[in-house]
Amino acid sequence: MPFRRLVRSFGLKLAFSEMIASGELIKGHEDSRLRMAPDGEGCHAIQLAGREANAMRLAAQLAAAEGAELIDINMGCPAKKVVGGASGSALMRDLDHALRLIEATLEGAGRVPVSLKMRLGWDRQSLNAPELAARAQMAGVAWVTVHGRTRDQFYEGRADWFAISEVKEAVTIPVIANGDLVSRMDHPIMLAQSGADAVMIGRGVCGRPWFPAYLAGCAPADLASHGLADLICSHYEAMLSHYGAAAGLRHARKHLGWYLDRIGTFDAQKALLLRETEPSHVLSGLQHLLAGLTIGDADPDLRTLRKAA
Repeated sequence: MPFRRLVRSFGLKLAFSEMIASGELIKGHEDSRLRMAPDGEGCHAIQLAGREANAMRLAAQLAAAEGAELIDINMGCPAKKVVGGASGSALMRDLDHALRLIEATLEGAGRVPVSLKMRLGWDRQSLNAPELAARAQMAGVAWVTVHGRTRDQFYEGRADWFAISEVKEAVTIPVIANGDLVSRMDHPIMLAQSGADAVMIGRGVCGRPWFPAYLAGCAPADLASHGLADLICSHYEAMLSHYGAAAGLRHARKHLGWYLDRIGTFDAQKALLLRETEPSHVLSGLQHLLAGLTIGDADPDLRTLRKAA
């Protein structure tokens, strides 16, 4: 939630929550509650995952009652833990069961729109995303998002944007293309090859919360002038506040790692900051390390534009 709020501060209208396990949500797990927390003004959108129809129905009901304005179903996650629990992209091996989960979620969501995120298929021998998308459309989903890889590819190689076009041809609802969007130059190519109506950004925004705004046309000069130290420190403090000290430190480490990787070679300082458990020391270390740096120093697209100017 703190990261989504930060991304929104640059003007993004829609950011989905982390994947929330439906079974844990209906049991009232604290982590699920924190994941579902609204991230400020604008559309409150969450993503649910699960393997049991009743759990998905109840989780969708709960999300709608808590103010969710969009619910996305995850049938694309390739993680072993998720797939091993017969959720995420494992559902692409059984489209009849996948459809039962979709119908249950739609029933629980009521008037709240439901979308579906998937991969191209389980492997290259079962590229069944067009069929799943068509069946999801018949059930009533609002749109589908397709990551241009199969599950067995995980995140290796390059996403196949051309393959997403087959899903676009199979449905009349909007299709969102996802996978390997890391540069503004990728955007028109991804849309042209996939035929998609829009794009979803995942890993490309890690350590770069301003990227969606830049992609949407925010003036590069306005973005590049933002001070980096204050932005990252503010995000760090927001994570500690939202999750509490112990959990906040765990969440913060991965984000700090992404930020520092974007900027350059701070290996020794990075290792020290990621091991540090005293927040005041982390904050002072970031201010010292990043003194004078701006967003323009941390973004490859913006650095390229600055050199050209």
